[in-house]
Amino acid sequence: MKHGAIFDMDGTIFDTEKLYRHAWLDVAVEFGEKPNPELPIAASGTNMGAQSVQIVKSFYPDIDCEKYIARVLEYAEACRQKNLELMTGVEEILNFFRDAGVKMAVASAAPVTVIEENLTRKNLRGYFDALVGGNLVEHGKPAPDIFLLAAKKLNLAAEDCYIFEDSFNGIRAAHASGGVTIMIPDTMQPTDEIKNLCAGIFTNLIEARQAIQRGDI
Repeated sequence: MKHGAIFDMDGTIFDTEKLYRHAWLDVAVEFGEKPNPELPIAASGTNMGAQSVQIVKSFYPDIDCEKYIARVLEYAEACRQKNLELMTGVEEILNFFRDAGVKMAVASAAPVTVIEENLTRKNLRGYFDALVGGNLVEHGKPAPDIFLLAAKKLNLAAEDCYIFEDSFNGIRAAHASGGVTIMIPDTMQPTDEIKNLCAGIFTNLIEARQAIQRGDI
């Protein structure tokens, strides 16, 4: 078994990826644009910085991208405050790793303050040895920076960590870091490209935990 486990947050620990998907589409309408279902896919896992601006610009070249993204964040945050649910199997896999002495971190495009608040609300903060937000790295996913920093904070090599992700950009980043890349699909099913980057793909974290326990990955 590896000595570390790094988790994405939205769509992996918390059932919030759908909130962002709705935000990207509904805010497009607010800005007088036609909702494009490809935009949430392209933006998923990014840190809402310069990279996200370029993504939005590629879909909607005539809008104020910074204002659009700010409104998406505002919309998603309002929804998150009302409804924050755990993904299936979160507590089971966290207890499994804790009992096995595996160090754990969260590496999310969200700011550390949001990560901290979400984990505290659901009494999960105590499981994690490190929190890394998108505001702590220069290059967001699909660059591997965030996972490399998380592994460093655990005093481990990325190769000695399981990395759990749901988004395409997250999978690309995890694979590029050298970590054992595990996908738990949420709003997007893996393409052939993404399948080739994963050590395992599972319906939920319970199945992933069982595979690790069996020594399959």
